[in-house]
Amino acid sequence: MTPRAFRTVAIIAWSIVATVILGGCTGSPRAAIHRGQAHKAHPPQAPVATAPTSLSPDGVVSQAVLAENRNPGTSAWMLSIQGKGSIEGFGSKTYAAIGDSVDLYVSTDASTFSVVAYRMGWYQGLGARAVWDSPTLPGSVQPACPVDPATNMVACDNWKPSLTIAITDAFVPGDYLLKLTGDGGQQGYVMLTVWDPASTATYLVMNRSLVEEGWNTYGGFSYYQGTGPCILDTQNYPPCNRARVVSFDRPFDVHGSSDFLDNEYPMVEYAEELGLDVTYCTDVCISEHPSFLLQHKAIIGLDHDETWTNSERVGALKALKAGVNMAFFGAATLVRHARLESSPLGPDRQEVDYRDSAEDPLNGHGDPMEVTGNTWGAAPTDWPSTSFTGEVYSGFVRPGQPSQPLVVWDPAAWVFRGLSVSKGTSYPNMINSDIDHITSSVAEPSNIQILAHSPIPLTVAYTNQGSWDGSTYSDMTYYTDPTSKGGVFSSGDNVWVAALNQCPDPAATCSKAFARKVTGNVLWLFGQGPAGNRDPSVSNAGDVTPKGS
Repeated sequence: MTPRAFRTVAIIAWSIVATVILGGCTGSPRAAIHRGQAHKAHPPQAPVATAPTSLSPDGVVSQAVLAENRNPGTSAWMLSIQGKGSIEGFGSKTYAAIGDSVDLYVSTDASTFSVVAYRMGWYQGLGARAVWDSPTLPGSVQPACPVDPATNMVACDNWKPSLTIAITDAFVPGDYLLKLTGDGGQQGYVMLTVWDPASTATYLVMNRSLVEEGWNTYGGFSYYQGTGPCILDTQNYPPCNRARVVSFDRPFDVHGSSDFLDNEYPMVEYAEELGLDVTYCTDVCISEHPSFLLQHKAIIGLDHDETWTNSERVGALKALKAGVNMAFFGAATLVRHARLESSPLGPDRQEVDYRDSAEDPLNGHGDPMEVTGNTWGAAPTDWPSTSFTGEVYSGFVRPGQPSQPLVVWDPAAWVFRGLSVSKGTSYPNMINSDIDHITSSVAEPSNIQILAHSPIPLTVAYTNQGSWDGSTYSDMTYYTDPTSKGGVFSSGDNVWVAALNQCPDPAATCSKAFARKVTGNVLWLFGQGPAGNRDPSVSNAGDVTPKGS
């Protein structure tokens, strides 16, 4: 999708100062990113006996989630200014349940190090709660991670485990950052999601392990860039020296947090602040347990959820047909196609995406729906994701260009309830990175409703989809399944989640309140069961001019 440079620059900027796109509000955890405070691990409060829920203007609220976030929080999860040296690591699992154990593989030049597990949430605006501390452990530098010359896969399965964490009931289901701290001030993260297989929470947040690993450049190779000569082909795009397989058996870049803090965490913080009846699972989790989607009323997709497995895709399609609502708060959803394979450290630890079906050894020798072309719409899969998401990937705002305004198209739509809008009302700094729009050139739901239709000048954007008066478009859309009544919302914008916490100066350019209100309207409707029973989509695509590609 967008060049790796954009993502790297955005994350580095987020980690240092508040920015227009990803900036922190005064008093938010991001305002203290370099001043972590002392912490004390606190046990969770006793769970509410029946975990009652109620409907609020922003969705279904859980007393259990509210109680959890009343526990004492801490900002000590943030990385302070680092000392000399390095520390990095990875876990033997991307997600775990209570009763599991997770091995941590840590490499550091510190003589000793320790680990603290932080559950990410609201916690009085401090952002996390410490649930577990390791003892002080001896540090060591692990060996260099080899590169498989056939696929450019970097795998650190030659490392030795440094410690094992037992996932006890102290680990309340949620998203975790395991903070590694060396005795010389070295700091880094390992990410982990703790899930509850029995959960029937109203909302399920799908964390994006596949995307984060696909973009991970640790060791020099990702699906989008590489080092050294070409392998398998000599194409310019996708880059011929890219990885064809990536491994979870290696640290993530960006100090181990990848893009969790800007593309995922703002939604986590938002949901937990409001006490929404939410639970969490990764895309790897869904790939292995696709029926888990059926246990919830609404699935929450996050910024830049581009890479899916076939099992995950089929599970989501079945869930929609069963009336489960889908809220895609990012663009480029379901563009890339991957499958999972085992590594020496465990099942589904290697992610395969050749991005060229001719290179994939499975091509012609297995299920064509598992063969990895450049997109889901490419042969032999030949499945345009537009038929599910409602939109097509249309390009991106170029790196370094300013965020663009979102422009309302259908002010009477339910998604704008509680807002004073008219057709053409615009909200600044809402659109950046990847964008989607409606199109008549490939399949789209016949009853799709266009909520916002935002021109993006080609002076700041790239597209190969054409030009309309010197612009391309980002569209916010909604449709309902005619049989199940399940609803599908797509933001058409890849910084929507980040916008939930944006507060640049001056305040007149901040659309945080708009982003939060629309998100609340979506979760309010989607939390009550099949959205079409209450607000069926009203087709208006024929009235949109100019229309997509």
